[in-house]
Amino acid sequence: MEFHDRVLRHFHDSIHAKQRSMDMLPDDIVRASRLMVESLQNEGKILSCGNGGSAGDAQHFSSELLNRFEMERPGLPAMALTTDSSTLTSIANDYSYEEIFSKQVRALGHAGDVLLAISTSGNSGNVIAAIRAAHERDMRVVALTGRDGGDMAELYLPGDVELRVPADVTARIQEVHLVLIHCLCDLIDQSLFGTDQHP
Repeated sequence: MEFHDRVLRHFHDSIHAKQRSMDMLPDDIVRASRLMVESLQNEGKILSCGNGGSAGDAQHFSSELLNRFEMERPGLPAMALTTDSSTLTSIANDYSYEEIFSKQVRALGHAGDVLLAISTSGNSGNVIAAIRAAHERDMRVVALTGRDGGDMAELYLPGDVELRVPADVTARIQEVHLVLIHCLCDLIDQSLFGTDQHP
């Protein structure tokens, strides 16, 4: 029965984190989607990065844009900076792990592009470096964080959007991040193609 109760607690805690996020984040989610839509409408692209589960989220987001989300539509320019093992390991080996995303942002990012920076703690050194590089390239930033926002909270410029999940447990933050990613994908599709499909 103990394991059964633990499972129930996971569901309960996940629901609670999502309800709190639902109360706090919708306006910022809309702002983040508009920032991304504006970039895409002006021939920009969205670069995404994160570590561990957040790397998976970065890849999930870019695949939904480049391929499709819920509707048939042209692919949208998005790229996860977490996928090229040769690039990642060469930068980590020749320079430092902290630079694995920032060097890619400096090489691939242009003014008007958007960086989707994902860190549950807000303290990931390589994501922080990527944000600084994005600002150097006149890019805007959408950040997915949690807890107190971490060191990333001190970096945002006007026009950036932080979506900070009101939770402290990494698993709960990651679960809400997935919902945020799906919200962003849906709002981008509706803004650009407007077919008003599910949901």
